Amino acid sequence: MGAITLNSSASLPLLHFLHRQPALRSFMVIRGIDELCSQMLNVAIGWYVYSATHNPISLAYVGLARFLPNIGMVLVTGHAADRLDRRKIIGLSLFLQALCIAAFGILSASALSIGPVYFLLSVIGAAQAFCSPAMSATLPRLVSSEEFPRAVAVVSSAWQICALVGPAVGGLLYAVSGPGMFLFSALLYLIALTQVLRLAQERCTTRSEENDPIDASPLGGIRYIRSNRLLFSIISLDLFAVLLGGVTALLPIFAKDVLAVGPAGLGCLRCAPGVGAAIVGLVLAHCTIQRGAGKRMLLCVAGFGFATIVFALSRNMWLSLVALIAAGGFDMVSMVIRQTLVQVSTPDAMRGRVSAVQWMFVGASSELGEFESGATAALFGTVPAAFLGGLGTLAVTALWIKLFPELLRAENLATNTMS
Repeated sequence: MGAITLNSSASLPLLHFLHRQPALRSFMVIRGIDELCSQMLNVAIGWYVYSATHNPISLAYVGLARFLPNIGMVLVTGHAADRLDRRKIIGLSLFLQALCIAAFGILSASALSIGPVYFLLSVIGAAQAFCSPAMSATLPRLVSSEEFPRAVAVVSSAWQICALVGPAVGGLLYAVSGPGMFLFSALLYLIALTQVLRLAQERCTTRSEENDPIDASPLGGIRYIRSNRLLFSIISLDLFAVLLGGVTALLPIFAKDVLAVGPAGLGCLRCAPGVGAAIVGLVLAHCTIQRGAGKRMLLCVAGFGFATIVFALSRNMWLSLVALIAAGGFDMVSMVIRQTLVQVSTPDAMRGRVSAVQWMFVGASSELGEFESGATAALFGTVPAAFLGGLGTLAVTALWIKLFPELLRAENLATNTMS
């Protein structure tokens, strides 16, 4: 299967590696600030909207307002990322989000009004829908192909850390300053905006594409994924694994009725997957995977399913935390391999459209996964729902091994061994 080993770039200490990569550092700042502010906004907007309506359904509309643009605009956003300057798309997205968040600050300082909130959230969702494929398609051009797996791990770790601290920072700032939290977030976005120009230091691509025939249509990304069995297997495996195996929506029930640990315990349960992902991401930033990438991804998806089963059956808080930390760690390994294989298997001229489709499936799997968890829990009970989700993930992994032998043959993360 190969091993997790050090190549010439991975043998450098992490700080030295980042010191040599000014464009990558800027990219990390942008991704980190974007995720930090997004998590802060989730907390503040959730509190603001519920305080104004006292209706739980209003919180569902908050999620829909941010998620629907990713589905409705997937063809446009991916096409734009492949036809226009990606740095300009990223910069405009950050600027629009800063304006909208500043507008939230003005709204929250006045009388409670919900209508403009949903409009502003839709604008933010649209801006993020353009930004995500542009960012994903930019990263492979900032580092060499040998350094790319490590760059994915470093960026993913920074993203996970910001996702962990964002809700706590947002809640604290909103409690202390109210509208000041929105203005602080807007300022952070403006700081991220100053880093966009440094993304111009593009050095190399992961493969030679000059002679490759490129489908220039908006549907090119979908066609390319359908025609490339490796890409199709990777993206669809992630979709079904998250759809079946996610237990995030059930954590409040586990905390209250199964483990009886209260709100504090729920906070620990919610943080546990992110802690596991951040730790494993930092490990992968030092020791990159050199061989057996496809097999390792399949093993980690299966490990994610097994950890979900352990969590479902556990009645001990510590064992439940360990299971969720393990699930987050397995998911991080799978995500790093998946993101790397998708990018190195895609020509640069199509990365925007492929990334847009991929991010749509990631968002859809998360949103639909929470719905599936809730519906299954309502039908069979909370513990059986989580247990069946873990079993479903294991079953999907076994089925994908049978249907897509290309996954087992995917070896090196630094080069496209399957094309």
